[in-house]
Amino acid sequence: MADGAPTAAREYAREWDIAAADEAWRQKAAAFARDVLAPQVQEADRSGVFSRAIVKQLGDAGLIEPEGSSLLARCLIAEEIGAVDGSARGFLAVQAGLVLAPILKYAPDEHREAWAGRLAAGDAIGACCLTEPEAGSDLGAMQTTIRPDGMDVVIDGEKVWITNGGVADVLLVFGQTDPAKKTRGLACYLVPADTPGITRKPMPGKELGHRASDHAHIVFENVRVPAGNLIGEPQGGFAVAMHGLEDGRLNVAAGAVGVHRACLEASIDFARSRRQFGKRIGDFQQVSATLADMDTSLRASRLLVHQAARLKDRGLDNAHAVSAAKLVATEAALEAATNAIQLHGSRAYSDELPLERYWRDVIALTIYEGTSNIQRVILARSLLGKDLGSSA
Repeated sequence: MADGAPTAAREYAREWDIAAADEAWRQKAAAFARDVLAPQVQEADRSGVFSRAIVKQLGDAGLIEPEGSSLLARCLIAEEIGAVDGSARGFLAVQAGLVLAPILKYAPDEHREAWAGRLAAGDAIGACCLTEPEAGSDLGAMQTTIRPDGMDVVIDGEKVWITNGGVADVLLVFGQTDPAKKTRGLACYLVPADTPGITRKPMPGKELGHRASDHAHIVFENVRVPAGNLIGEPQGGFAVAMHGLEDGRLNVAAGAVGVHRACLEASIDFARSRRQFGKRIGDFQQVSATLADMDTSLRASRLLVHQAARLKDRGLDNAHAVSAAKLVATEAALEAATNAIQLHGSRAYSDELPLERYWRDVIALTIYEGTSNIQRVILARSLLGKDLGSSA
């Protein structure tokens, strides 16, 4: 760290053992959140309009695909962005984790060269088409079909709640090549969004949170793409999905840490300034105990996120750690947002303050990229291992 760095930044880096290169990314993201996102986030939430300009600015700042960065640095970026703008953080999770990461790892050279740079620069937007009306947590229940036809494949099916889906330039589409094989029959294909046969429309109703995100209902009818657009192995779609979801889940967990931190900081400021019965409310035992619990759970969440990132940065498997971080961080952030609203009382019941937006955004984080209960299933299976005595 340079001697002229802000004291708070130096303290953060020392306390959380952040290397200088990672800390530089955190500070860059914090400045972007403060200078670019904060001035527009309230109006964006009110209008519910997705901003391609923000996407380009994220790309220009190098925050979509931070060159040469560690996974820990990407988590620090997600925390800083998430502390200010949940919709922008959600875009990053999809663009970088669910779309760009699988393309970089699994796509043929020609498709990686055609799309990776544009996605990283914010010149193109990607979407990951997994969720269906009857297939959310259970990917084996996916009903979208992918069948060979000469030198092409033909895709038919329906996807829902596809983040970035209505504005995307390229789609990663998952479907069944052999429904009897369930997850072992899944495949993933790269599909330009202007391919004939694709119909996109907004999800019905008004979202509870992430209102400046784009969420689409997409229908594929006789959509024909070259067989060479395959991402990964012919029936390796499940591995591609899991690779993207692990990156996306950790981004969600880190974003939840950012929301949690913002709620705690707002609550501390209010507890210092608000006076009742002749003293500041922070000196009442119930309020001070709530603040202490919020701080403790924030630290636990951040440690889990950092541990998961550091494991992968060291070349070790982090799937268990990612699920633990996602479960704990999102649930703790939801509790922190609830407590912050309770502490602020009626002031927090309108969007004059960001607290109600934090609550609306963070409850979705307990659902996105695998619900809390799915994370518990993953963790339990990891602990128990395979039942060698089962006849099933």
